[in-house]
Amino acid sequence: MKAMSLITNKVERAELKPGDHIYTYRAVFAYSHHGVFVGGCKVVHFKPEQTLKAAPTLSSSSSSSVSEVNDSSEAPCPTYPDCGFKQPNSGVLLSCLDCFLKNGSLYRFEYGVSSSMFLTRVRGGTCTTAPSDPFQTVVHRAMHLLQNGFGNYDIFQNNCEDFALYCKTGLLILDKNGVGRSGQASSILGAPLAALLSSPLTLLISNPVGVATATAGMYCMSRYATDIGVRTDVIKVPVEDLALNLGIKTLKKR
Repeated sequence: MKAMSLITNKVERAELKPGDHIYTYRAVFAYSHHGVFVGGCKVVHFKPEQTLKAAPTLSSSSSSSVSEVNDSSEAPCPTYPDCGFKQPNSGVLLSCLDCFLKNGSLYRFEYGVSSSMFLTRVRGGTCTTAPSDPFQTVVHRAMHLLQNGFGNYDIFQNNCEDFALYCKTGLLILDKNGVGRSGQASSILGAPLAALLSSPLTLLISNPVGVATATAGMYCMSRYATDIGVRTDVIKVPVEDLALNLGIKTLKKR
């Protein structure tokens, strides 16, 4: 099992537990979409607001008020009336597992991995050295943010992986101008940086394999340096105080 975890975090639905950070790949593994499994075949996740349609309230029970799911090109969920629920002007929404996966495979993000394990993962956005909080706390954060929002979506500083990482750890980065918590974003930024830093090595290492190895090493180290379990510019923020720290207004009804 440990050997397989070096290759993939793929899991079966029956293995899921409330509070799990899950993800699936989109566009032929071009990128991954993350969310928090809250039980009952439901996932809370974060998307850009412009891709979302208005949805009904959670208290709505009429079949005629089936929510329109997260992407405007999709049909309403035929199974769960509350699938696609979101507050106005918020990118945080509730989806059923089927609509979240969109026929993709299911993967579980790993927490509390060792430094050596982290460095073996060539692709970012699959694990962190930071430990997870208890599942009750994780689910509470996700459901609170479903009602109150998670600020503005930003592909590099506040994306779906950042949302899930916060729900699992409660950690917020102090430097709002730097890279976010997302390992996926760190990978995007880390690859060209590693290539740039390793370019002088081509003058010292004639073997192309040696240059490639050095570049890969720098890439992995750049990802490791931005991992929330390693960074020193993070603080633990209660979810009730998150709106203040993000500089956003809550979405509670008047």
